[in-house]
Amino acid sequence: MSGGGAGGGRGPLSPTDLKRLHRTWRRSVDLRLSLILDGVQNPYNVGSLLRSAAAYHVESVWLVPPAPDPSHSGVAKTALGSHKLVAWHRADTGPDAVTTARAQGFTTVAIELTGDAEPLFTVDLGPAVCFVLGHEDRGVHRDTLAAVDRVAFLPQLGKVGSLNVSQAGTVALYEALRQAAARPA
Repeated sequence: MSGGGAGGGRGPLSPTDLKRLHRTWRRSVDLRLSLILDGVQNPYNVGSLLRSAAAYHVESVWLVPPAPDPSHSGVAKTALGSHKLVAWHRADTGPDAVTTARAQGFTTVAIELTGDAEPLFTVDLGPAVCFVLGHEDRGVHRDTLAAVDRVAFLPQLGKVGSLNVSQAGTVALYEALRQAAARPA
């Protein structure tokens, strides 16, 4: 069955119905999102995060060195054009980006494996959250961790202890949406 359309059913939605579905969700959920990429170095990870940022209607992405900007061919290739749909900014340091995000009304939550990190699903993310994601090997910089409001981790049950940074960022964005959708109107 193709084109699910306005008639419903289990077939795929037409492009018009898909746009309508997403527009309805955007209007029904009170949520502001942003990201700080604190030294995420791999251009493919940055591109993937920009694609997720566009999918989740992220307001701003701050890129902290050595994160490549969207003009990098690897970033653009992975973002598949979605990097043009997200406002991005350079920040000199992670703490500078955290300060800017806070000034714009965001609660800052680093996604990192630390001794005091809380399971992400137990953290009340509120209506405006900025997730901080770190370098693929070294994680979120120590100074940035000291500057954020909270530190959370993604509980995992398998034998692998961590996810790729772009996957972790996407899971965090989804959790913020899930919490926002569950809040009483």
